[in-house]
Amino acid sequence: MDNRRHRRTGTEPITAKSDLPLRRLLSLIFLPLFAAGTVLLAIWAANSDPGSSPGRAPLLTLAIVCGVLTVVAFLDLLVIRRRRREEHASRR
Repeated sequence: MDNRRHRRTGTEPITAKSDLPLRRLLSLIFLPLFAAGTVLLAIWAANSDPGSSPGRAPLLTLAIVCGVLTVVAFLDLLVIRRRRREEHASRR
């Protein structure tokens, strides 16, 4: 029985790792941008009139998309933090 978390299925190197510093940088950049986009689009949608263009529905859809991307960036930061702790613990 293979006790590893993920079994190798392709030709990737055994030592292949995700670029955690780059992922952290991208998440740190895009988390506040998506959060600001969520707030601004939600405010714009709330203040739009029934006949205005773009309408309320597209603005709310974009606000939801930005909100989901904000959550994804935040969760990625949590995963990166956990992996860095695991790396430091395994070095001891």
